[in-house]
Amino acid sequence: MTRLWTIPVLAAAVSVGACTKQTTDAPPPAGDPAAPAAEAAPAEPAPASPAAAPAPARPSAASQPRITSQPAPLPNTAATPAVREPAAPPKPTAHDVTVASGTELPLELLTALSSETAAVETEVRARLKQAVAVNGETVIPNGATLIGSVTEVDRSGRVKGRAHLAMRFTEVTFSGERHRVSTQPLSFEAEATKKEDATKVGAGAGVGAVIGGILGGGKGAAKGAAIGGAAGGGAVLATRGKEVELASGTALTAVLAAPLTVTIEN
Repeated sequence: MTRLWTIPVLAAAVSVGACTKQTTDAPPPAGDPAAPAAEAAPAEPAPASPAAAPAPARPSAASQPRITSQPAPLPNTAATPAVREPAAPPKPTAHDVTVASGTELPLELLTALSSETAAVETEVRARLKQAVAVNGETVIPNGATLIGSVTEVDRSGRVKGRAHLAMRFTEVTFSGERHRVSTQPLSFEAEATKKEDATKVGAGAGVGAVIGGILGGGKGAAKGAAIGGAAGGGAVLATRGKEVELASGTALTAVLAAPLTVTIEN
């Protein structure tokens, strides 16, 4: 009987011990009953307020790094680059020079002319015998060719009027270039023939007087002189006066009627 009573008492004591152990140990998570009991995590300390935070400790002199002097930098031995000046604007390659109006041009005629054969617009050529310079700079070189034409021409009359011829130059050529130019007209007239005409009439009268005197005395001489004078006058009427004749090589002087501007290479 005593053994039977002690068995339930021991079972109750074991049961009470088991319950006490379960209350002191943390139960495992509900989702994982087989997992062992987790150790309690340590509680995190509450953050300290800014006012209560201690000031950072100043490092001691022994803990500060020691500042040593740095060596002087090496000098720069590279050559200083040359400063390039901006390129100068290109100089003009040519400039204009003007020969003033009224400048004389000494010429040598290259075209032979005669009032007997020439006509208006007949071409005339001449060569410059002396260079034309402005401020020491040659503008028209010696030997330049001037080209023009006949502007007026009249043959000599049988009784009145002398032969007349005029011309002017409109171009000058040199160095393979042609330039417009304007000169004053050059005018020429034939020599008068009045003395020659008087000589012809006188000679005819003298011959007639001689013949008339031989044939009829004094009256015959007078009649012969009249007849001879008439014959001499007829010879004058049948003969023209002198013509204007300008041979090649004749010296002329033309005068510029307007300024002449020439472009000269530098």
